Order: sequence, then structure tokens, then C-alpha cells
Amino acid sequence: MPRRERNVTTISQVGDASPPVEPSRPEPGQAAPPSPGAAQWTGLPGRLFTGRLWRHRDFVKLWTGQSLSQFGTAVTQLALPTAAILLLHAGAFQVGVLGALQFLAFPMLGLVAGVWADRLRRRPIMILCDAVRLLALGSIPLSWFLGALTIWQLYAVAAVTGVATVFFDVAYQSYLPALVDRQDLLEANSKLEVTRSLSQAVGPALAGLMIQALQAANAIIADSISYLASVATLLWIHKPEPGGSGLRRSFIGEIWDGTRFVFGHRMIRLIAGSTATYNLGANTAMAVLILWLYREIHVSPAQVGVIFTIGSFGAVLGSILALPIAQWIGMGPTLAISTFVASVPTLLYPLAGASAFPIGFLAALSFIAFGANPIYNVNQVSYRQAAAPIHVQGRLNATVRTLIWGTIPIGMFVGGVLGSYIGLVPTIYVGSAIATLSVPWILAGPVRIN
Repeated sequence: MPRRERNVTTISQVGDASPPVEPSRPEPGQAAPPSPGAAQWTGLPGRLFTGRLWRHRDFVKLWTGQSLSQFGTAVTQLALPTAAILLLHAGAFQVGVLGALQFLAFPMLGLVAGVWADRLRRRPIMILCDAVRLLALGSIPLSWFLGALTIWQLYAVAAVTGVATVFFDVAYQSYLPALVDRQDLLEANSKLEVTRSLSQAVGPALAGLMIQALQAANAIIADSISYLASVATLLWIHKPEPGGSGLRRSFIGEIWDGTRFVFGHRMIRLIAGSTATYNLGANTAMAVLILWLYREIHVSPAQVGVIFTIGSFGAVLGSILALPIAQWIGMGPTLAISTFVASVPTLLYPLAGASAFPIGFLAALSFIAFGANPIYNVNQVSYRQAAAPIHVQGRLNATVRTLIWGTIPIGMFVGGVLGSYIGLVPTIYVGSAIATLSVPWILAGPVRIN
């Protein structure tokens, strides 16, 4: 099940501090419209295989490293809970705690990470975070080889990589505008999003095969190596990065700047509420979904990989269609429809138990749900990021991510508890029902965005 705004690269536009408003009431400071060449990036060939950024060596280095890193992450997303379930015989509560720990750092440290991302250069932060994740994940196959792997080590690795991911993601979202020119941001984000979706499409299938052949703990080696590649490519970038803001006000004062901007902008506030609600419900269901697949549907790791791979190809299609759909029906209706479409399939997952072809049934539902999320993400992120000047991007991103990712560990923990007490299938239904409550937030205002 896809999570909202998972490593989505954002389009940061330079402008003053005035937030954009609905088109019916334009004001000075409204975000600039897409560049004249934006239309050429609506299809996969145009977004991936053409464009002048192929000649931008430093961007190609970043793009290569992040594509490999995303590929490795897709492997770990399946391998980590599988290691807990199949190797350490974890139950619903333990799997829920494991998932929660991966995201616990967002509500705890997200705002702090935003301040540091604005104060310091972003590339050194990214390098350090990738190095930490490399070492933490690399400890899992080593411990398994030595016969010393425990659920407590998996908990520790999940928590450490979660902290590193918080700081990396906030810095990463704010680094791209310093690397490429403003007129190239659409092309850069399009390339990064397509390859991210492609890596997530291939990753689960390969993860399933690697788990079958090597066992889950050893499959995580792929993610550790991918972070090594990311560190190397980041170190290889030569373009000097501008210094941080240099501001040395109190942390509370700088955090308040981002918080005030988010809560003072009605559309961003409602979109964040929708995303947070979806993540709460989706991850309540996700906490027990893989356990349910293994224990009650009796699928193999390779078959789970196939289900998520087919779903991820839906994400590839969604990332390609996000812009043309918004141009066709408008950004607001696109947000409303994609939110609804992403929420409904999860309600139907438990019916796979009565299906003659459960793998195909689950894969089709995943294709729909995974496909709707990039359409939502690309549009809401582009709208949100156009509202802020570049010097507050870190704090803006951190505030929003604290809100929308902060509900992920809550959902994971609640899912683990509910799965232990009311059963796996009822927990999936509860999570799905909560996810559908994301739609009213969009209908309350953002649906009218042109």
C-alpha cells in the first residue's frame, strides 16, 4: 500500500512570501505558472529520455545515486517485515511496532531537521545520513550470518534509519533548486519521479526473488549497497552549494516560521489534513497487511513481490498521467478524485480470501491504489511548494512532513494493537475506513483549485 508523499521530490519556486490564492482572487506574489516548455514533460519518453539535463553532469550524478537508493529502499520495504515475520516469527504487535519505529522520528525530529536544513548546506547532511543508513542496514545480514539477529536489533535499525531519513528527506527536497536552474526544475523532478516509480516497480519483484533465494536478512544487502552508491555520487558532485541562511535565531522562532506559514494558508492546511488522515488509515491497515498475506492467504515472498510490483507499475503510470489529468480537469478535481480512488481498493483487499485468483485480485487492486497516489502527490506537492520562498523551504517541508508523516507511526502502532486483539481482517477494514475520511478535507476547499 503506497504512502502519501514517500520521497517525492518537490518543485521549489523562487518568489516572495505571499502565499498563492485561488485563481478567482489573484494577488501579487502568487506562484509563477509552469514554464512554457512544461507540456513536453507529460509522457515517459519526454520526461526520461530527452531534455538538456542529460548534459548537466552533477544532476545526472544525483539522479543516478537516488535512483539506485530508491531501488534498494524498495527491497527493504518488503525484506524488513519479512525478516521479522519469517525469520524471527514476529506477531502483529511486533510488526506494527517495527513499522512505527521507521517513522517515529518524523513527529519527533521533523521540525528540527527543517531548521538545520535551512541553516546548513544540504549536501553534507545528505551524505552523512546515507552513510548512517548504509551501516545500520548492513548490520542486519552480518548479525544473521553470526546467528545473533533479534527483533530488538530490527527495532534499533528501524529507529536509526528513520532518524537519518528525516534529515535526508528534508535536506533533499531543498537541495535540488540549488543544483539546477529554476527553469529546469520541472524536467529534473519529472526524471526523478519516473525513475523512482520504475525502481519501486522492479524492486518488490526482485526483493521477493532475493528473499526466496537468500533469505530476508541477506536481501537487505541490496539496500545497504545502494546507499554506498548514493554517498559516492553525492561526493562526486562538483557544483558549489550556496551556504545556509546563516540565521541564528532560536530553534523555536525558526520552527514557528514554518508552522505559521502552513497553518496560515487554508489550502495547504486542508491538503495536509487530508494527507495525514490517509496516512493514518492506510498504515493502520498496512501494519498487518503483509502478515495477513503470509499467514491467511498463504502467499510466498515472491508472490508478494509480484503483487507490489504490479501495483508499482500503476504508480509509474500515475506519475506520467499526473500533469495531463490536472491540465484536463483541473488540479482541485484531480486531488479529490485521486484521493477517493486511492482509498477505496484497501476496503476490498480482504475479499481476496474468497477469490479464485487471489494474487491477480490483489495485484489489480494494488495497481489502482498505487496509481492514484502519484497523481495526488505530484499535484499537491507542486501547489504547496510554489507557495514559499526558497529560504523557508526546509522549514515548510519539515512542518508539512511532521504533520503528514507523523500519523504513520501512530497508524502502524494502532494497527499492530488492533491486529492482536480484533484480528487481521477487521484491522484492515478499520484502517481503510479511516483512509476514506481523507476525501472530505479536499472537498472542503482544495477541490476548487483551478
